[in-house]
Amino acid sequence: MLDGHVFEVGRARPALIALLASDEYGVVHLVEEEGWALGYAVVTWGYSLESGGRDALIDEIYIRDRGSGVGTSLLAAILEDVTARGLPRLVLETEKANEAARRFYARHGFVSGDSVWMSLDLT
Repeated sequence: MLDGHVFEVGRARPALIALLASDEYGVVHLVEEEGWALGYAVVTWGYSLESGGRDALIDEIYIRDRGSGVGTSLLAAILEDVTARGLPRLVLETEKANEAARRFYARHGFVSGDSVWMSLDLT
């Protein structure tokens, strides 16, 4: 469990397989060095009237050694990819308690809004 979320392999595996099969649903960015994964990000596509159509969501990001610069490099790659695709907005969510993540994103131009994300599990 990371950030209070239970990771269900049986639920995530088919979603990851579909995501890796094409870029229809989004992309996975992997940072590796000498065959070792240093971090990754899952960016999925959404659709929003506020965004004027399709937008991007950083659904998941993991950096093995925080403070190493990998997160900054990964975020730069994400921004380059999303911009090249012509998407007008990149959104993300963080946990209320994760102030370090919000400081990191703020340093890179992200701003907090007044929206509160809510969810309902339908399975």
